[in-house]
Amino acid sequence: MLPPQRYHSLVKPDLSLFKHPLIFVRGRTLFRLIHMKFSPLKTALAVAFFPAAVLAQESSVPSLEPIVVTASRTPQPISNVIGDITVIDSAQLKRETSPTLLDLFARTPGLQVYDSGGPQTVSGIYTRGANPQATLVMFNGLRINDTTAGSTFWNLINPALFNRIEIIRGAASGLYGSNAMGGVINLMTTPTETGPRDLSLIANIGGGSNGTFRTNAAISGATEKFDYYLAGAYATSEGFNASNTKNTYVYNPDRDGYNQASMTGSLGYTFAPGHRLGVNFLNAVSRNEFDAGNDPWSVQNAYGYSRQKAYSITSNNQISHWWESVVQLSYGKLHSDDRAYGSTFDSRTNFYSWQNNFSLDENQTLSVVYEHTKERAFNSNGLTQQKRHTNSIAALYKGDFDRHHIQANIRRDKVSGVKGSTTGGLTYAFDMTPEFQIGAGYSTGFRVGTFADMFSPLAWGFQGNPDLLPEKSRHVELNLRYNSNDTQASLTLFQTKYKDLINAYDCSTYPCSTSNVDKATIRGLSVDASQRLGYTTLSLGADFLNAKDDSTGKRLVRRANQIYRASISHEFERINLAADYLFVGHRYDDASNTKEKRLGGYGLVNLRTDYKVAKNFQIQASVNN
Repeated sequence: MLPPQRYHSLVKPDLSLFKHPLIFVRGRTLFRLIHMKFSPLKTALAVAFFPAAVLAQESSVPSLEPIVVTASRTPQPISNVIGDITVIDSAQLKRETSPTLLDLFARTPGLQVYDSGGPQTVSGIYTRGANPQATLVMFNGLRINDTTAGSTFWNLINPALFNRIEIIRGAASGLYGSNAMGGVINLMTTPTETGPRDLSLIANIGGGSNGTFRTNAAISGATEKFDYYLAGAYATSEGFNASNTKNTYVYNPDRDGYNQASMTGSLGYTFAPGHRLGVNFLNAVSRNEFDAGNDPWSVQNAYGYSRQKAYSITSNNQISHWWESVVQLSYGKLHSDDRAYGSTFDSRTNFYSWQNNFSLDENQTLSVVYEHTKERAFNSNGLTQQKRHTNSIAALYKGDFDRHHIQANIRRDKVSGVKGSTTGGLTYAFDMTPEFQIGAGYSTGFRVGTFADMFSPLAWGFQGNPDLLPEKSRHVELNLRYNSNDTQASLTLFQTKYKDLINAYDCSTYPCSTSNVDKATIRGLSVDASQRLGYTTLSLGADFLNAKDDSTGKRLVRRANQIYRASISHEFERINLAADYLFVGHRYDDASNTKEKRLGGYGLVNLRTDYKVAKNFQIQASVNN
């Protein structure tokens, strides 16, 4: 049996035991060597003379407008997307030197991240101030959130595995159901291109301070019939000591490191024009060290294992020129094994989806969706209920009329044992000029309590609440966008009101339990701009957030009121130089906003450079603060 402080940090991520959970990196230097466009002879020579080389062969393809799938559940150019969305492309993912996506997300508009002392520790993301459990995370459309606690094991997800990441900010339950109240993050390996593509092989290897070593490789391509993608990554570090003596229960002066190994892939077969059968998989494992105290009876060198698996089969069939059928069968499993306390957590998800896309005319589409989700959860402390299922139906309409764009959706979800929820959204955008667009939207969201919230047995003074109601939200936003060849700018103003907000640890009565007593209002403003001046690119951005508990007037925990971002890069003939700056304002680590739990603001500066040694060989170095 776990002590209460350890149990709740695993089941419902709670970092109140850590003084500075957001100050999670120390100065480190990382070097990566990259080799591009190789022949077998050149490859052999490069490996012989540069043992820390990165090998890559990339076909020369024209730069096309990004295709986005997540925003409307159908492929569309990003210029036609209505709503607040960010696409992180393969070039950005290849440059990322962190073993997880959190550093990259920290520099993304509308996202705030936390961890508790390193990439292997308990971590989470606040999308527009919403709780981490309110952001739906998917792998090629398959939910990979932990069904036990609703969180995501970000320590398992290496940026090098994916082709692109699509991020939707704002309530998206009308598109994807529960867990999408704050937004959606879709990790994607499936191609958006069609037709043959040359073989592309990318690999890198590098090391840095604190015993850090990382390597990854990916291969992709396509013929007339087949398309394929396979990527693998490995990362290890001795880590550093992230706790101090004020953390009475867990402090240990040792260094806490990690080992991470992961692989993903996709294979598609187009057996006739408009008919494709695809399979995808993700398999990742991590060994994570943490502090469990330094007393004689405490576990020394404490560590745990976590593992994520996901598999899916998708069939796209163009039945006629106006009707496309998309069927997906998926299975996901998440396992956590705490070797210090002997506790295990295991969740499994079976997902079935049938989506029908109808082209009403060249400017209008209607999608009708049926989904069935079966969840199972297990842990060593036991659950009073281990299974539940969800049946969902949804309809989505999208129309483009000259300078007017509209998207509307409605969805009904029925979770076993829980009252059904109907959500939806309506968004409108108007092209004032070819470059300048104004838009507005309204949407509703909901989130069902996790297995831990509802079905935890009585232990350590806590018991789940099987009668817990779903959280609900109402979201409105206004956005302005400008996009030209060298200039991109956006401004988004939003407000989200929550009711029946789930208080995951209500001790107003005994035993402590979960309840629906809280209400909250989150208002925010996000601005972002990028300007290219010849060979120099400058980006600036800021997020302003006012997230308050309506019943107390206090700020919601771990939400900063302001975040500022800046980056600059310059391309020389052989050298590219870049610098990033991130400032995060102070936060509170408790609901009462006490002075003792005030987390100070911080600033981070990252420097990187690429040096082209020869036509086919490149060295990259970065220094991260």
